[in-house]
This record gives sequence, structure tokens and C-alpha cells, in this order.
Amino acid sequence: MTDIHESKIHLPKVIFGTSALGNLYTALDYSDKLAIVEECIRHSPKPVVFDSAGKYGAGLALEALGKSLKDLGVRPDDVVISNKLGWMRTELLGTEPTFEPGVWKDLEYDAVQNISYDGIMACFEQGNDLLGEYSPQMVSVHDPDEYLLAADNEEERTKRYQDILDAYRALSDLKEMGKVKAVGVGAKDWHIIERISKDVELDWVMIANSMTVHSHPENLLAFMTKLKNQGITIINSAVFNAGFLIGSDYYNYRLVNKETDAELFNWREMFFTICEKYDVKPAEACVHFGLSAPGVEAIALNTSSAKRVKGNIEMANVKIPTAFWNELREKGLTCTIL
Repeated sequence: MTDIHESKIHLPKVIFGTSALGNLYTALDYSDKLAIVEECIRHSPKPVVFDSAGKYGAGLALEALGKSLKDLGVRPDDVVISNKLGWMRTELLGTEPTFEPGVWKDLEYDAVQNISYDGIMACFEQGNDLLGEYSPQMVSVHDPDEYLLAADNEEERTKRYQDILDAYRALSDLKEMGKVKAVGVGAKDWHIIERISKDVELDWVMIANSMTVHSHPENLLAFMTKLKNQGITIINSAVFNAGFLIGSDYYNYRLVNKETDAELFNWREMFFTICEKYDVKPAEACVHFGLSAPGVEAIALNTSSAKRVKGNIEMANVKIPTAFWNELREKGLTCTIL
């Protein structure tokens, strides 16, 4: 578990994403959110770790998490919160938020991006206000890859990267002042994590959509091994490729179909067949593989149902037959990290 005297963090195998608390895709009643947090507290070793962000529901996830923890009587020392910074809650002027239309449901606020030194400081303070009696020990800049991708030209891209470095200077100052414990980075494009790691002293990284049983490039494995040797904690996220590997029609948040994405569907069909042969649930295989990648200490899992929390935690300790992995390799479905 987390040692408050060191910046090196030690995490349980499963940490909990909180996008559902921000009404991602579905608007949940507060009672449902409270039940999710309660199950996380009940079944996870302490300190229980939650990953949140000001972008999730324009701060609603942070607000619901802080209120739930307070209503459950959870001591601040028994919880670790990761807050990804870079989005500020603002007034909602239209019928739905402008930052990701159609994704977040029944929000009362909008959010705007604010990545700079002062912007990150403002995001940090607002996040603390929303959390109430709780505060984040882990902080990062939210989706720096998407921030860079939004640049119209190379000059703007260079400026935006400087904004990111200024934002990390703010995070470093927060750590120096003792207001946070660990500074990290999370992104869907792991190449941006690699670039930032060369310019910023990091304590942890969160890799999303990139290190899964379906997708695990050799150069990413090499980078993760390098991070491990540097003592940087790795959290693996989105190990189902946004749900596709366990039956969804979305691969990395892109709607796919059997006509244009036949290779993906063929891979999944073979994967499901082998899972059934060895009585292994696809989700269990995804979690086991994601935890077995070099340097991975924890896996981040999301759920909008309190009933799934206990099972999500238990998946991290399921024993999977060696023969299962051997057959995946023989059929060319995965590599040899296991």
C-alpha cells in the first residue's frame, strides 16, 4: 500500500475508475453511485484507490466520490485519490456540455480545458473543493495526447507541448509543497507518455488502450521495461480495448462492424473459442494479461454497477491454465510475455 514517506507508490492490483460517477453514457442516481463506492471500500484492501478527473461529468465524478466517501464515514487515510487535471467546471449555457457532446448525461455544468501553470493550479483547487474533506495524493495532466492532437500546425503543437511542460511544473511545485504525493501521466497514445517521461520526472504512468491481450507492440513492451527499471509505477487501463474484447461493438471507442473490421472480429472469435475451451472468461484473460505486462502494478477498472465490483477485484487473482496461453500463442493471437 502507499507509504506516505516515499514518492514511490505501491498499489493494490485493482484500482477503480470513476467515470460512471460522472454519468458517462448513463445518468445514475446518487444511491447507485454510493453503492458502487461502498462496494469498492468493502472489498478492496486499504488504502482503496480511485482514479478520477475534473473532466468526468464536468466535476460531477469528483463531487459524487467525495460525498459518497463522507456519507460512508471513510477516513481520508483509508483512500488514495488520483485526480487527472486539465479541465475546469464552468457554467452550462446550452442543453448539453460542449466538451464531449452526447457522452455525458444530465449534467448541470460544462467544462473547459485549462492546461498551463496557472490553469493546473486552478484545476487542483477546484478539484479539492469538489472532493470536500478529501484530496488527491496522485495528480497528472489529463490526456496530453489529445491536447497535442488538437493543434492545427507545428507551431501551435510546439506551444501546446510547452503548455504541458508548464502544467507539470505546477504539479512538481504541488509535490514540493507537500500537497500531493506523486506526479504522473496518463494517455491513450503511449508515445506521448514516452516523450513526456524524457522531460519530466514522473512517479507513475497510466497506459490506456495500448497494452492488452490483443494489442501489445514490442516497442511498448520495451518502454514499459525501461519504466520498471527506473522504478516508475505503471497502471494499465482499458485492457478490454474499450469493451470490444469482451463483446462490445466498440474498439478503442470506435464503432466497428464485421464488414470493414473483419480482422478484429476474426481475432475475437478465435479468442472466445479458446476461452470457452479452457473455461476462462474473456474478461479474466484480459485482466490477467494486462497485469502481467512489464512493470504493471495495478489495473484500472470501471463499472456502473455495484454488483460487479467484487467480481472485478477477484478477476485479478484468477488462476489461468498455462495451456490457455500456449494455445493463444500457437494460434498467433498473443505474444510471449506470459
